[in-house]
Formats: sequence, C-alpha cells, structure tokens
Amino acid sequence: MASGQKRADIRYGRDVAVVLKEDQATGRLTYGKVQKILTNSPTHPHGIKVRLNTGEVGRVKEIL
Repeated sequence: MASGQKRADIRYGRDVAVVLKEDQATGRLTYGKVQKILTNSPTHPHGIKVRLNTGEVGRVKEIL
C-alpha cells in the first residue's frame, strides 16, 4: 500500500482510501475508485485530492 502524497502513483479507476473534508477531525476513511484527480501539483503533504466514482471528494491516504 502506497501513501497518497504523489500524484504519479494515482490512476483513474484505482481503489483508494480517502479522508473526506467532514471526516478530517476523526480521520475516518472512505473507500472507493478514483473518478478524477483534482490536485494539479505533483505532490501534496496531506494527500492528493480526488473525486471518487460516488461523487465524494477527499484526500488520498492509501492506495489499495
């Protein structure tokens, strides 16, 4: 399992665990497939922001 801090590691359709904005305080993970990569920079210290195929947006914590 890779961390989600490098944009190059994240691909469309990949299974990931993200932290949604409303779950940042608890760190609760939400699982899904990447629909769109929203972060443009090559890295981000809190994780690359993605939209899941459910429409939810969060920062990648783990690539499964």
